[in-house]
Amino acid sequence: MSGTSEGPVPRAGTAPGAGPSEVTRSDHPGPGLSELRDYRAAFAASALPMAVVDDRGQIVRPNDALGGLFGADPASLTGRPAADLVGLGSDAPTWRAYNEVLRGARPRLRCARRLKHADGRPLWAEVTVVPMGDPAPGAPGAGRVLLSVSDVSDRRELRERLRHLRIHDPVTRLPNRTLFLERLTGVLEAPPAQDGTSPPPGRIGLCYLDIDGFKAVNDTLGHRTGDRLLAAVAGRLTDCAETDGHRTGGHLVARLGGDEFAILVEDSAGTHQLTELARSVLSALQRPFEVSGHRLSVSASIGVVERSSAGTSATALMQAADTTLYWAKADGRARWTLFDPERNAHRMTRQALSSMLRPAVERGEFTLEYQPLVGMADEVVRGVEALVRWNHPRFGLLGPSRFVPIAEEDGTIVQLGRWVLRTACRQARRWQLEHPDDPPLFISVNVAVRQVRDSDLVTEVAEILAETGLAPGLLQLELTESAVMGSSGRPLRVLQALSDMGVRIAIDDFGTGYSNLAYLSRLPVSVLKLDGSFVRGFRYEEGARPSPADETIVEAMVQLAHRLGLTVTAECVETSGQAERLRRIGCDTGQGWLYSRAVAPERIAELIGSRPPDHP
Repeated sequence: MSGTSEGPVPRAGTAPGAGPSEVTRSDHPGPGLSELRDYRAAFAASALPMAVVDDRGQIVRPNDALGGLFGADPASLTGRPAADLVGLGSDAPTWRAYNEVLRGARPRLRCARRLKHADGRPLWAEVTVVPMGDPAPGAPGAGRVLLSVSDVSDRRELRERLRHLRIHDPVTRLPNRTLFLERLTGVLEAPPAQDGTSPPPGRIGLCYLDIDGFKAVNDTLGHRTGDRLLAAVAGRLTDCAETDGHRTGGHLVARLGGDEFAILVEDSAGTHQLTELARSVLSALQRPFEVSGHRLSVSASIGVVERSSAGTSATALMQAADTTLYWAKADGRARWTLFDPERNAHRMTRQALSSMLRPAVERGEFTLEYQPLVGMADEVVRGVEALVRWNHPRFGLLGPSRFVPIAEEDGTIVQLGRWVLRTACRQARRWQLEHPDDPPLFISVNVAVRQVRDSDLVTEVAEILAETGLAPGLLQLELTESAVMGSSGRPLRVLQALSDMGVRIAIDDFGTGYSNLAYLSRLPVSVLKLDGSFVRGFRYEEGARPSPADETIVEAMVQLAHRLGLTVTAECVETSGQAERLRRIGCDTGQGWLYSRAVAPERIAELIGSRPPDHP
């Protein structure tokens, strides 16, 4: 380790080695003979190893301490190159700076050097070189420098000890996040060789893990036991890294904080090496731990990333590892998951949609399409379901499955749902006014649980109906079965108030949720929409094998609904055979591609009062 520094240096005055003639010249006043003797005496008696060096870099006068440092007679050092003695030529920057001091072009050189004491012990020395006098030719001490060597081993050791404490975890003794990131960055940003060539790009791998259920250990047994468990985990991780059969380079095991650990494989042999290492870690951690008199069983979730080092940054690698660890935990824990670029792209798209969703509502980037609800008996359009679409400026037209779950998570569904409800009611009223001689279509609008819980839905519906002039009986609100079943408290009061207003309540995707039929007699529900998974079992065409069980279940649900005074809509009707069987069973209305896909409102206007085409 070496370095250079420079700074202002007061003039040293007359060099210790200057003769009487040099100090009595009238144009260069200096110390008298007695003072010169004092300087020389101090120089010789100093405990600090020093030497006077001439402009050629050769030692002119060493003191006794310098001889003692190297175990040599001081006189034997005279004439030797000072740079060789203290290693100033070991690297180009230091050698260049040293020569600049000798020429008077630099005021000081200070650097650290690893030396060997005469007694055989290694030491760290701080070497300082400063000009001794006026650099002008002929001036006392001109062209000479004073070299001093200070033993800084204790200071250096203290600094190294403090650094070790700063970059290591006190509980597990493993490198901490700081050292881990330093090492990772160093591997990925390795400088080119001295000849200017860059090594061929290698591969790098990372296993990023945390301990499943570790918080429960801390909460029940205390942090001391938790710390001992972490130390035991660290030991097993280190064993796994050291016994890696594919090991081609150093594996760094680090504790990144809490119960998070990482194993860095600097020269990966490929994905198979990282996945085998992850398997060995899972196996090692699943063996019980004996800690503080307790037998503890834990597991780990591991995110595995392996890729080429070229073009990879420490930040990108850590983000990928963190994402993959999240996948492992979401997939069920106690497992490893390999980074998947396609899955990550989907996640990034989801994040992009989430960040743009609320502004998109404000900018009016959404539109509605409508899918007919057709009477099974006469195939006449009775109503339509409003389906929202997002005209995304980057991703194009997006269906509700792409953004509605995001809107439900972040609460945007309340604002978006209000817009959908108002737009759909306004459109239904427009059809009614444009076709006064035909029976009016009812409009069916999906409502999320969060709209029921987080907004004054009853007031909003009442205001929108009054604003648009649509009769309450022409509005149908659809909620999923899992949202309706088990409703109590405020949600149930909201549904009841809407029903009392005359609005129809429909259970969407019926048969896939709780299926607690006892609730049907207590909820203000008027319509059941059978989930399409049952209807698909009715297909006879094109070699499809029908499901007798599905037919039996649907027939029973239709009969039960009718006895409770409910109407039944079958979703996902795609073939005439399905439609005929559903008609015989007694379904009231059907919805699906047999009748029409979701279309623009202009197309719905063409269907009012008539049958839809046999096929879309």
